[in-house]
Amino acid sequence: MGEPIALRGPDAEQGVAVGQLPDGIPVAAQFRGEPIVLVRRGDEVFAVAAGCSHYGARLDEGVVSGDTLRCPWHHACFSLRSGDALAAPALNSIACYRVERAGSRIRVVGKIDERSAPRRMSASDPSSVVILGGGAAGSAAAEMLRREGYGGPVTIISEDPSVPYDRPNLSKDYLAGTAPEEWIPLRPREFYQEQAIDLRTGTIAAALDVSKHVVTLSGGEQLPFGALLLATGGRPRRLAIPGANLEHVYVLRSLSDSRSLVERSKSAKRAVVIGAGFIGLEVAASLRTRGLDVHVVAPDQQPLERVLGPQLGQMIRAIHESHGVVFHLGKTPASIDAEQVVLSDGNKLAADFVVFGTGITPDTTLAERAGIALDRGVKVSAFLETSSPGIYAAGDIARWPDPHSDQAIRVEHWAVAQRQGQTVARNMLGAKVAFDAVPFFWSAHYDVTIAYVGHAEGWDRIDVDGNLDSHDGQVAYWKSGKRLAVATVGRDKESLLAEIEMEAAVRAST
Repeated sequence: MGEPIALRGPDAEQGVAVGQLPDGIPVAAQFRGEPIVLVRRGDEVFAVAAGCSHYGARLDEGVVSGDTLRCPWHHACFSLRSGDALAAPALNSIACYRVERAGSRIRVVGKIDERSAPRRMSASDPSSVVILGGGAAGSAAAEMLRREGYGGPVTIISEDPSVPYDRPNLSKDYLAGTAPEEWIPLRPREFYQEQAIDLRTGTIAAALDVSKHVVTLSGGEQLPFGALLLATGGRPRRLAIPGANLEHVYVLRSLSDSRSLVERSKSAKRAVVIGAGFIGLEVAASLRTRGLDVHVVAPDQQPLERVLGPQLGQMIRAIHESHGVVFHLGKTPASIDAEQVVLSDGNKLAADFVVFGTGITPDTTLAERAGIALDRGVKVSAFLETSSPGIYAAGDIARWPDPHSDQAIRVEHWAVAQRQGQTVARNMLGAKVAFDAVPFFWSAHYDVTIAYVGHAEGWDRIDVDGNLDSHDGQVAYWKSGKRLAVATVGRDKESLLAEIEMEAAVRAST
């Protein structure tokens, strides 16, 4: 996925002067025709592959923190010592190279062989793990269990008929037609077989008995478990208006949904998108890339104003309007019929098809029926454990105590869900690690990407640095003198540095 990394910098096999390596600054180099990154930390020098294993961003353009290197695009984090992927969205490690030093010069002498974790099974490990949901949190948890060496049975129960896939791409490049479908699965089905992960797609969990530690499937089969992860995600909302369930009215949540939109867009000319949130706007951008006329209807005064504030909202609106999107803001749909959408002010928009981008509802049905504590989602501890011992929740359904904003929050971000799944896996194996990662997401609008770290449900001050009209700036959200979140456009390093500063602030307070 992504373009090949171009070779830059000196030949590290021939040797590089240590003086050419500023402490803590990644430097591009090459080794036997492969792009690498050199990093000096004090007297140590590390060498790792130059491309992020997520989407292939150049890691020499990233940021070093301690003995880790972070990706500038989507904040994946890698160990400089081992190449291990320490934080999602990257799931694969990167190559790590052996470095030798002679006086004031260093040489890279070879690639270090990857070593998989040995299978383990201690008395404290759960007898088996069942994961309900095959999305970001569920698949990441299963993989981390194996990476940590867990040798017991791992089962994923997923209603989706497809293997776990890259959901963010469904509204972006895949829908726009600029990413092939082979990019979408996170892993081939054979991967799960090789890892002894029992992946059951197209399967529904009908009931959960927390006292007996048993999941009952819709066909009647019962699965006992030692530990369980609830990662059931959310279900897309449709407005309760006439025509909302007509055949040409779509939602976008699954790969199947995106495929349907791709197919429909091949013969359509006009689309109406209901909702000016992230999904709605990304769908609008993708459909415009395919050449459709696109109208967006939303009650907001500016797109995404409630999440990103008026300044970024105005920038995003201008971007979409420059690409031909027509907004109908301050309005709602009243009804939909076979040929049009009727708005609340009586205006009518011709539409070959309609897409609801009106958010999701967390799917807490199983948890509620099982008597697990809820709080506008599934309530979890700092360790992501629910009110029922041995049962965890992660991803879109989980509301956890966030140390950065000092409140319980629930967010619907891909990277957060993956990182929570990884944390759950470690805690199932006895780690007792609090989930304290800074929430992060990104949103792409044509060739402009917004990166957002932190979480601000409200603010009393917004600081803007730079020129958002030129797509170059940083927006900071403050409340009661505390910086809660930072959004950046065209400033990848600043986004990473803000994330690192927020992490440091939490560590300093604990």
